[in-house]
Amino acid sequence: MNVPGIDWTRLTGWMAAHVPDAGEPVEISLISGGRSNLTYALRTGDRRLVLRRPPLGHVLPTAHDMRREWRVISALAETPVPVPEPVAFCGDEDVIGAPFYLMGHVDGAAVRTWEDAAGLGPEQTRRLSERLAEVLAAVHAVDFRAVGLGDFGRPEGYMTRQLERWGQQWERSKTADLPEHDSLAARLRERLPARSASTLVHGDYRLDNTLVRLSPDPDILAVVDWEMSTLGDPLADLGLTLTYWQDPEDEERASVPVAAGVTVAPGFLTAREFAAHYAKVSGTDIADLDFYVAFGTYKLAVIVEGIHARFKQGKTVGEGFEHIGAAVPTLLRRAHRLLDG
Repeated sequence: MNVPGIDWTRLTGWMAAHVPDAGEPVEISLISGGRSNLTYALRTGDRRLVLRRPPLGHVLPTAHDMRREWRVISALAETPVPVPEPVAFCGDEDVIGAPFYLMGHVDGAAVRTWEDAAGLGPEQTRRLSERLAEVLAAVHAVDFRAVGLGDFGRPEGYMTRQLERWGQQWERSKTADLPEHDSLAARLRERLPARSASTLVHGDYRLDNTLVRLSPDPDILAVVDWEMSTLGDPLADLGLTLTYWQDPEDEERASVPVAAGVTVAPGFLTAREFAAHYAKVSGTDIADLDFYVAFGTYKLAVIVEGIHARFKQGKTVGEGFEHIGAAVPTLLRRAHRLLDG
C-alpha cells in the first residue's frame, strides 16, 4: 500500500509485534498534512485508529515532537479533559522513517468554517461555545504533577520567553520595518506580569483543534493537536483563543484571513461572553485579560508576516496570498488598542 510517509510492510510488522490486540491493519489514508504533523486514518479488521507522525522532510530537533504529544494524551486519558485513547508509541525511526503514535479514532467533526456549523441552531452553537470554554478550564485545572507532567515545562518566566521567541521570529520573517511592531513589543515587555499561575497549557486552543459532536446535544469529544503544549500561564491560552474569535460585528477581524468566520454563526458566545464563562467555571481572575489577547494578536501578526514573506519569496501554494500582508499592520494596531484598554 503506497501512502506518503508510511512504510506499510514495516508498520504492519511493528503492529503485529507490539500491539497485536489492535488487530491487523488493512487500510490507511492521509487525513491531513502539510507543514504540521501528518494525520492518517488507519483501519484494522476490528477497529479504527489514527496515526500521527511528523511532516516529511527536514524537521528541527525540537519541533513536531511525537513523544511530547503522546505523553500529554497518555497523561490526560484518565482526567476530565477529553482526549483520544492512547494506543501505542513507536520511537524507532526505522519503522516508517520517523517516530509516531497510534490513538483511538474519535467519531467527531472538525468545525472550521461557517458551513461546518450550518446545521446547528442558536441554542446548539451557544452550548458548543460554552463547552469549549469549559474544556479549556478543565485543561487548566489538571493537577499536572499528579498525572506525571511535573517536568513538562518551565512555567517560571513563561511569558518572558514567549515574547522573546516571537520577537525573534519577527526578525527572521519581516518584510519591512514597521514602527508599530517595535512600539508594541516594547509595550508588551513593560506589561509582562511579574507572576502568573502555572498550569498545563495547550498552546493553540481553538474550536478547530477539537473534535465535536454536533447533534443533538453539542459537545467537545476530544482536544487534539497538543504539539505546542507545555506548562505556563493559562491566560495565554485564553488570550490566544480569543485572538482567533470573531464577533459578528467585528469587521476588522473579518479582514484578517486566518482562522476567522465560524464563531459569527448565530448563537455563538461573543468573545466577552466566552471569557466571562471561562472565568465563571474556572474561578480565574481575568482582570488583565486585555494584555493576553494583545499578546495573542501580536503572535498572529508575526505568523501572518511569515506567510506574507513566503508569498513574496514564491514559496506559497494557492490563491489569495497577495493581500495577506495588509493584515499585519491591522493586527498590530488592534493589539495596541487592546493595551490601551
